[in-house]
This record gives sequence, C-alpha cells and structure tokens, in this order.
Amino acid sequence: MAAGRGPSAGGPGAAGQAGGAVATGDAAGLRLAVLLLSAAALFYEVLLVRLFSIIQWHHFAYMAISLALLGYGAAGSFLTLAGRRLLAGRPVSPSAPAEGGEAGPGRAAILVASGAALFAATSVGAFLIGQRLPFNPLAVSWEPAQLWRLMGLYLLLAVPFFGAAAGIGLALMRPGAGVHRVYAADLLGAGAGAVAVVGALSALPPERCLTLPGALALAGASAAVWRFGGVRRWGLLALAAVFPWLWPGSWLALRPSEYKGLERALLVPGTRVVTERSSPLALLTVVDSTGIPLRHAPGLSLRFTGRLPDQLGIFFDADALATVDRWDPDAGGEDYLEFLPTALPYRLLVRPSVLVLGAGGGAEVRSALLHGARRVEAIEIDRQVVELLAGPLAGFSGGLYGRPEVVPRVAEARAWLASTTQSYDLIQVAMVDSFAAAAGGSMALSTSYLYTVEAFVEALGRLEPGGLLAVTRWLRVPPRDGLKLFATAVAALERCGVEEPGRRLAMVRSWSTATLLIKNGELSAGDAAAIRDFCRRREFDLVYLPGMNAGEANRFHLLDGPSLFDGAAALLGDRREAFLRDYKFHVAPATDDRPYFFHFFKWRALPELLRLRARGGAPLLEWGYLVLVATLVQAILAAVVLILLPLAAVRGRGEAGSEQDAADSDRGGGDTARGRSDNLRAGAYFGALGLAFLFVEISFIQRLTLYLGHPLYAVAVALASFLLFAGAGSALSGRWPADRRRRAVGLVTSGIAGLALAYLWALPALFRLTAHLPPPGKALLAVAVIAPLALLMGMPFPLGLARAAAARPQWVPWAWGINGCASVISAVLAQLLAIHLGFTAVIALGAALYLLAGGPLAAQWPGREEETSRA
Repeated sequence: MAAGRGPSAGGPGAAGQAGGAVATGDAAGLRLAVLLLSAAALFYEVLLVRLFSIIQWHHFAYMAISLALLGYGAAGSFLTLAGRRLLAGRPVSPSAPAEGGEAGPGRAAILVASGAALFAATSVGAFLIGQRLPFNPLAVSWEPAQLWRLMGLYLLLAVPFFGAAAGIGLALMRPGAGVHRVYAADLLGAGAGAVAVVGALSALPPERCLTLPGALALAGASAAVWRFGGVRRWGLLALAAVFPWLWPGSWLALRPSEYKGLERALLVPGTRVVTERSSPLALLTVVDSTGIPLRHAPGLSLRFTGRLPDQLGIFFDADALATVDRWDPDAGGEDYLEFLPTALPYRLLVRPSVLVLGAGGGAEVRSALLHGARRVEAIEIDRQVVELLAGPLAGFSGGLYGRPEVVPRVAEARAWLASTTQSYDLIQVAMVDSFAAAAGGSMALSTSYLYTVEAFVEALGRLEPGGLLAVTRWLRVPPRDGLKLFATAVAALERCGVEEPGRRLAMVRSWSTATLLIKNGELSAGDAAAIRDFCRRREFDLVYLPGMNAGEANRFHLLDGPSLFDGAAALLGDRREAFLRDYKFHVAPATDDRPYFFHFFKWRALPELLRLRARGGAPLLEWGYLVLVATLVQAILAAVVLILLPLAAVRGRGEAGSEQDAADSDRGGGDTARGRSDNLRAGAYFGALGLAFLFVEISFIQRLTLYLGHPLYAVAVALASFLLFAGAGSALSGRWPADRRRRAVGLVTSGIAGLALAYLWALPALFRLTAHLPPPGKALLAVAVIAPLALLMGMPFPLGLARAAAARPQWVPWAWGINGCASVISAVLAQLLAIHLGFTAVIALGAALYLLAGGPLAAQWPGREEETSRA
C-alpha cells in the first residue's frame, strides 16, 4: 500500500466489480473527480508537513503520513460496512438487506461529490481547530492530559482524509465505473498533488495554501455531478473558485507554539515584524525591537564591557534565530565578535580562506572579515535569506553580501561539501537552532546531516593542511550536545585513519556554548598556548586540549565537577564503550544512517528522570522522543478501533460472505482448523506488506532528505514517485494468470528485497557522484531510482488480494483492513526503529518482511488453484 492510500481504494472496488453494467456516461466525470480529489488529499498531506514545522516542529511529518493513512483506513472500513447500501439508496443499519439494485447512476456521483465536500470543509476547519487546541508538546513529560490532546489532534486531522477516501472508494465501488481507470486517476492525481504543493508554497504563504486543497476537492465534486447536477454543478464550480477567498485572514493566521522563539520575542514591548517571506523551505520573519533592543550573542564572554550593535532578528519557522548586525563605521560595535568562542580559530590562523556553513544573517561572515579573512564563502540553503541581505537589508548590514571578499552561495551544506573541489583554511559550522528548542528536547526527533561522522569526514577532506573545522553548539547541563559532538569528531578522525585523534582536537566552553576545533594535522605547542591565552583573557573554560590536566578545566563557569573533560578523556581512551553504555544520555556518534544528533534519551534513565521532575528536571526527559512513542501507541489504538473492529463486525454478521468457511465446517473439524490457519497466514501476509511498504518508503524519504536538502522536497518526490509507479505495478499485476499468482508473489517479493538491499550499497555512491546537480536534476534522478522498486512494490498486494477474493471472498475486507492498520502503525514505527537501529536496518527489515510474505506466508494459504486441487 502506498503512503496516503488506504483500504477504500481496493476493498470496496473489488466488491463493486461484480455489479452489472449501467449507463457509463458519467464515468469520465467520476474519473476527473477522483483525480482532483486525490490531488487535493496528497497536497494536504504534504502541506501538513510544512504547517507542523511552523506551528510545532518539523519532525511531526511522520504523524501527517500516519493520520492520512488512518483516515483512508477508517473510510475503507466504513464503506465495507455501508458502501453497497449507500449506493443502493438503502438505510445503513444492521437489519437492512444486503441485496438491492442501483438507485441510478446519479447516486454514485452525488455520494462522491459529498465525500469531496466533506474533505473541503474539514481540510481547513480541522486544522484551524487543531492549532487552537491547548496542546503543548513541551508539557507531555509532566502533564498526562497532553497525551489526550495529542490523540484529539491526531483524530481531528484524519477527518479530511476520511472524506477524500470515502469519495474515491465510492467511485471505485460504482458498477461499470472501470476500476482500473479510476484507480489510475487516483494515483495520477496523488502524484500531481504531491508535486503541486511545492509550487504553491513557492508562490503563496503557507496559510493561503491551506485553502487550495478544498478548492481542488470542490472542483472534483463539480466534475462528479457535471452530467446530472444542473445548478449544482455550476454552484460547486463557483464555490471552488471563491473557496480560497471565503476564509478571513485572521482565521487562517498560523499560531505557532507559545514556546517558539518568535512568539516569545513578540511579547517584548516595542517588538514589531519588519517583513515576512515564505518559501517551501521556511517561513522567514524579520523582527525589530525598539523598546528593548535585540541582543543576540551566544556565549558572549562576561568580560565584554562594550556595546553590541543594533540587530534585526530573522526567525526561521518561528523558532531558529539568526541576527543581522547594523553596520555603522562611526559607532563601531563589531568588537563583541572578538569575545565570542567562535573567534577562537582566528587565534591560530592568519588571513584564512573561510567557508561558513549556514551563514544565516551573516554573523560568522562578519566575524571572518573582522579577523582578516581574505575570502569568505557563505553557504545558505534558503535563497530568501541571501536576497534579504542583498536587497532590503543591504543598507542595514552595510552591504555585507556585496563585499568583494564575500561569495554568497545558495546551496545545502552537505551537497556543497560533496561537490566542491575548493579547499579552505577554516570551515565554520554556524549555530542556527534556538536554545529553547534544544534545551526543551523539541529537537529530539529532528534529523541533521550536518553533525554526523560522514559530514565531519567530508569537511576534513576540504581543509588545507593545518586547516581547522570549528563547530559550536549550545551547552546543556548535564552535558549532552558537547559530548556527542566530541564523540562524533573522534569517530570521524578515526575513519580518516588518524591513530591518535586527541592530538588534533580542542574544545572550549562559555557559560552557554561549547566550541570544538578539529585540525587537519596535530595541534602544536604554539596552538595550545594560543588557546589557553584566549580562554584566560575571556574567562572561557577549557574542556579538552592535548596534554591538559583536570585542574585546568571547570575554572570560570563552574559545573558539578569537570564532567565534560572527564567525558572527553573517556571517549579518547580505553573506557569509551563503557562510558557510552553507562552515561545517562545517549551520546554515541551520529551517522548518516542514524542522523539523530539531538536524540539523547535512554530508557534505562527514565525512572531517575521521572523522579527528578518534581525538582525541575522535566526538560531532561527529551519530550520529542516521548511524543513519538505516544503517537505510536495512539496509532495502534486508533487503527484497531477504526479499522479492525468495524471489519470484525462485518465478519460477525456474515456480510462479507463465508461460504468457504461453511464448506470447511461441513467437511469436518480438520478443515475448520485449516481454515483458521489459513486466516492467520493470510492476515500475516497482508500485515507484513503494510509494514514493509512504509518501512521502505519512509527510509527513502530520509535518504532523499540528505540528497535533496530538505524534508519537504524529500516527502513530495518520494510520495509522488512511490504512488505513481506502485500504481503502475498494481495495474501490471493483473496480467498474471490465476494459476501463477502464488509464484508471481514469490518472484516479485524476491525482486523487491534484492533491489532494496542493492540500493543500500549503491545509492550513497550514486548520490555523492551527482551531488553537484541542480535540484531539478536531483529530483529526476531520485524518481528514476525509485521507479523500478516502486513498480515491483505495487504488485504483491493486488496479487494476494486476487488470490484471497478467489478462495474466500470474506478475506477481501480483512485484507484491506489489516494492511491499512499495519500501514498506519508503520509510518510511526519506522522512525522509532530508525532512531535505535538506523535506516539501513529499517530497509533491511522491510526487505525481510517482503521475503517472509512472498515465501512461507504466500505459500501456505490457498488461492483458487489450491482450492480446486483440495476439492
């Protein structure tokens, strides 16, 4: 099952194929309706990723996929219970007879239009209500009521997908509708919607994009009733045209969490929004504060007695902050840059060439110029930032990005490191995330490919001999970020073949930040002396320096013991494995396969952390991880209640048909036992497919996040590709003869497993070789890579469904229900497994599930040919 597609797409459709031919004049209208409605649903699903990033944090992306699947699954169960009665015009009640003829072709059109209208109304309404729910993820660790609010948000946002799935499912159920053509329209629309949302976000603010899926759905409703609707069709079409303008701007305004940086800044008297810009990458908000001037200088030495320049703040998605300093040659003010820990590398280098990764508002660029850099390349992923500094803010910043020594480049940091042939004396990794987000644990589920072993290896490969890689992170107590950063650096040096990494490392800390230096060569005695002098003059603490002793650490900003120094020493010595195992937090190096640098949670520490809550230790619980676990539990409960239990009611009333089970019973207890065994194996088959598909798909989304440079691009390209090509594979699967379906399942699942495992080996090299391509070229290559795998992945489910329908018709709704339930769970479970095992393991597990489904499970439950031989 493809992400975002649920049981309604096939279970009801299978039942509908048996109906007699009816007038088909409205078939084209229904197919157009399905295409537009499916496009609206996928547009909305991908858009939720952006909206969650703004109002909460971007790692809620997988909740968006899961709740979409839940809505589709619940609709499939509903239509299994009531679909034929709805189409026949009969009341939905247990006593209503199942048989009955069609009430007329127009009824199906009206029902499809009703599903589209439900989606249109709730797509905007559900989100607006949802963001007004008092859900505070930061409070999950100490306020259990937040879990119920999370459940309410989860169910509320599944309602629009229920409406979309009901409309598509009813179109599939209509006899004579041409199931394959309707299904093709469904998948084509889904793929188009997943791509269209990127274009829409490039042209419109995200809150205005929220109204577009509803307009698409209403256009689909108009297409559904076009032949029968009279005034209704024109009314619906007119409503679609004006729908985006019906919603007042005050209603649509996004409401970020009150704990995000922008919301807290706007509470300060005299703070105003100067300008706001939006793109698929981020919502940028530039603020000025005249009442209490903005003062942002992370880690500034307490010895600094001067004045900071006036600053403008740039908030990214209402949280991460970058500042732009006013350039005033008469007033000065730049000398504060000398008192930041990030100035340390310039004590060891003379007129360096500098690469700044994540240039943002230009603070690190200005620091490089202040310290005499002869050339500065400023890498910034968001074109809007560069345009702001080169345009409206050029006068304020003194034309920083127009200076001859400065070369601004719009690129993703890892992509630039992989593609450039330039070498640098200093590579500076800027710190752009907020302290509140880091301290509160909100980034625990965020993936970052800038703080991995592979990223450090690539950066070290771009250094001149004697060059430095400098990375600054927030300092938290007990130490987490700093130790993980140090461990990652040690692992990167060892991967580069360095036998004594400790000779190339230095780390210092201020009261709020820690700065790590990695040298391309050993630190000399002169380097060590310069670092000691820098720390003494600014009252920064040494964390690690070759040859230092514990007495030199923890002198100015006292912690409970020299814990950072002790941790660094353990990571460089024989006690490394024991230290990583026994430390209260997870500080093992992050890798591209497990890019969760900000994940520090350990289950073994949970009892102690819970005891500390009463003494103000709640933030230590890393709430982001706990929200993921809570979401998984809720996904399981919701999937069982909304998908499996309704289908159990169908079987209990015998509405799905149980002729084969009755025949087994008549032949004796042995056959009844065999029937139960077949039921179990068939259920395991379809459940394994539901888990496996999402395991592979979500792992690809993560790999494409590194390659394409942003989660939104990865979600859009992956969903569109998997949907389109899995749909093509589903259509091709119908060409297998009935007596060869079991063998086909084995061949196809073996091909999926083999190709998925081959990609594990081949894709990293392929992506490195093509890192220089422009974004459209990368997207096309990603589609080409996904296409053969998705084509095969679209086949096992319809092949199994055809066998189930031939052997035991009552298996059909069960197959869709179990598959849908597994898919809902898989979307969240995949991320949880990736945190602990890595995405390679998730793909391998997906391949194993495909092999299990295509081998013993597919071989041991009967299709039509097995039933014939048994008789």
